[in-house]
Amino acid sequence: MSGLRTAAMAALVVLTTTGPALAEFEQVTDRAQFIKLIAGKTLSRTLVELWVSPNGGISGNGAGWDVTGSWSWKDGYFCRDLNWGGDELGYNCQAVHSDGSRIRFTSDRGDGQSAAFTLR
Repeated sequence: MSGLRTAAMAALVVLTTTGPALAEFEQVTDRAQFIKLIAGKTLSRTLVELWVSPNGGISGNGAGWDVTGSWSWKDGYFCRDLNWGGDELGYNCQAVHSDGSRIRFTSDRGDGQSAAFTLR
């Protein structure tokens, strides 16, 4: 795997480098609140643009490769299953935090790596 693809995959494993300080973000624990945040928005960061649909779909592009997947809301967590450029990234439930203009996902129910996206 090329260096660029490896770096992009590391970013997408979470959905994808730690964002701003935790104090600026509030945890999202309700599916309806999450949908209100993402509906009609693009989740963007360097080399990544994702669309998370209210009906459970995920699509987009990461470092030039297609991203597809699905998500559900379980016990206060965003649970997703992703495929990136033909590689299965697997199922993971993630804590979600937002400040209204940014959203951060933290893998392993909040115990893993974090990735922040701008909501556009």
